[in-house]
Amino acid sequence: MAPTFTSPAAPTPAPTLVLKPGTEWATAWQRCRAAAPEAFREERVLNLWGGAWQADGSPLPATTPVDGTPVPGPPRLDPATARRAVRAALDQHRTWGRLPLGERKARVGAALDALAEHSELLSLLLVWEIGKPWRLARADVDRAIGGVRWYVAEIDRMVEGRGPLPGPVSNIASWNYPMSVLVHAMLVQALAGNAVIAKTPTDGGLSCLTLACALATREGLPLTLVSGSGGELSEALVRAPEIGCVSFVGGRDTGARVATAVADLGKRHILEQEGLNTWGIWNFTGWDAFAPQIRKTFDYAKQRCTAYPRFVVQRAAFADFLAHYLPAVREVTLGHPLAVAAPSEPLPELDFGPLINAAKAKELNDQVAEAVDRGAIPLYRGELAAGRFLPGQDTSAYLPPVTLLNPPPASPLHHAEPFGPVDTIVLVDTESELLAAMNASNGALVATLSCDDAATYERLAPQIRAFKVGHGTPRSRGDRDELFGGFGASWRGAFVGGELLVRAVTQGAPGVPGASGTSGASGASGASGMSGEERVPGNFPDYHLMP
Repeated sequence: MAPTFTSPAAPTPAPTLVLKPGTEWATAWQRCRAAAPEAFREERVLNLWGGAWQADGSPLPATTPVDGTPVPGPPRLDPATARRAVRAALDQHRTWGRLPLGERKARVGAALDALAEHSELLSLLLVWEIGKPWRLARADVDRAIGGVRWYVAEIDRMVEGRGPLPGPVSNIASWNYPMSVLVHAMLVQALAGNAVIAKTPTDGGLSCLTLACALATREGLPLTLVSGSGGELSEALVRAPEIGCVSFVGGRDTGARVATAVADLGKRHILEQEGLNTWGIWNFTGWDAFAPQIRKTFDYAKQRCTAYPRFVVQRAAFADFLAHYLPAVREVTLGHPLAVAAPSEPLPELDFGPLINAAKAKELNDQVAEAVDRGAIPLYRGELAAGRFLPGQDTSAYLPPVTLLNPPPASPLHHAEPFGPVDTIVLVDTESELLAAMNASNGALVATLSCDDAATYERLAPQIRAFKVGHGTPRSRGDRDELFGGFGASWRGAFVGGELLVRAVTQGAPGVPGASGTSGASGASGASGMSGEERVPGNFPDYHLMP
C-alpha cells in the first residue's frame, strides 16, 4: 500500500481587528464637552486664566499618534496675553494663600473625587493623545489621584511652620505623564497654599489636562492652564517677577535655558531633566530573576524619565545575558491600544503603542541606521508586521524594539536617552570601565546594578551618578513618601517626593531653623535659586544637599 501523506494544516489567519466600540475619539470628545462644557467648544479647547475659560489663542493643528487622525491642538497664547494670565494668577495666589489649611484640604479632596468619577474618560484621552496602552493610562490617572490623597492626609505636618511662596508656581512639563506627574504636582502645590500655572505640552495631553483642570477649578482651586510656544512664553512663565517657583520636566537643552534664567533671577526651581539611565551586569549569575524584568523595561516604549535604555554588561557574562535578554525582548507586544478582535473583548494588554509622533519614530529609525552604518551591531530588530493594528491604519508613529551592540561614540545613541524602544549594550572588562560606561551622561535619575555579592554592590553603587540605584531591580520615580531627584546634569534645583515636594513649594516662617534669615541658612539666594536663603535639599550651583 502506498504511503498516505497528510498536508499540514494551514495556519489560522489572524482575526481582523476592530476599534473597541465606545472608545472612538469622536465619542471621547463628546464626553468631554458634556462633562465640562465650559472648557470645550465644538472644535477646540479653551485656555484657563483669571479664574475663567478664555476663547483666546490660535489653535494649532494636531493629530493623534495612535492612527494619525486629527485631534484638537493647543490654543497658543501670545506673550502679552500670557503676561496678563500670570498677573491674574498672582491675585489668585494672594487670596488662596489666606485660606485655612482645612479649607484647602476640603477643596482638593473634592477635586480628587471629581477626577475619580471621570477617571475612565481621562484614561481614554491619554490613550488617544499620547498613545498610552489602556493599562498604563489607567495607572497614570490612578497614581495621580491616589498620590494626592496621600498628601491630603499628610499635609498638616508637612506645612507646620511653613507658608506659601511669594508667588504662584509655574509648571512646564513634558507630555508623557500628564496626570501622575503634572496634575499630581499641581494639586499638591495648591494644597500647600500656592496658585498654580501650567503650560500644556505641545506634543500631547491637551484635552486630558483641560478636563482635569475644569473639574478642579469647579471646586475653587486657583489653577491656570495655557498653551503656547515655550520660547515665546518663557518671559512670562519663567522670568516674570510674579512667579514664585518654576517646575520643569523635560530635555537638557531646554532645561539648561530655564536653569540659566532662574539662577539669574534667584527663583525657587525644580528642574527634572533627562539622563541616560543604565543597568549594569557584573559578576552576576541570577539570570532567572533578571529575565522577567526585561520585558517590563519596554513599558510605554521607554518614553519615560526612568526608562533603562542602556545595558552595561561584563564581557564574560555576555553570552548568558543574551540567552535571557533576546527571548524576553521577542515577547514585547505593540500595536493600536484600542484594537480588539471582537467588540466584546477587553482592551489588549500591550507593552506599548505608538511613539509620541511620526517624527520621533523617524528620528530614531534614522539614528539606528546611522549607528549601524558607523559600526554598531544590530542584535535584534522587531517587525512592525507582528503588531496589532486595524486594517489600513496609519502606523507611521510606531517603532518595534531594536537592540544595538556598541553604538559608536559619534552616535546620539551612545550618550543620550533615546526616549523610545531602542536598547544599546556596551561591553566592559573592568570595574573602572563599568562605572565609566554607567556614568556616560554626566548624571542620571535611576540606575541598577546586578551583581551576586552584596559587598560589591555596596562598594560600587555610590560611584554610580544616579539619584536611585537598585540592586538587581529597576528603580522608579516613586509615589507618596518616596524621594526623587537626580545627580549631575539630570537635575537642577530642589528635590521632590514626600515631604520634600511640599518643602520645595513653601517657605519657612521667620524663626524656624533653616528658614530665611535664620542661623540654619547659608548660601546666596541668587546662586542657589531659592527665595530668601533657605537651603532645601537639592542640586544647586553652589551646593548639593541630600535629604
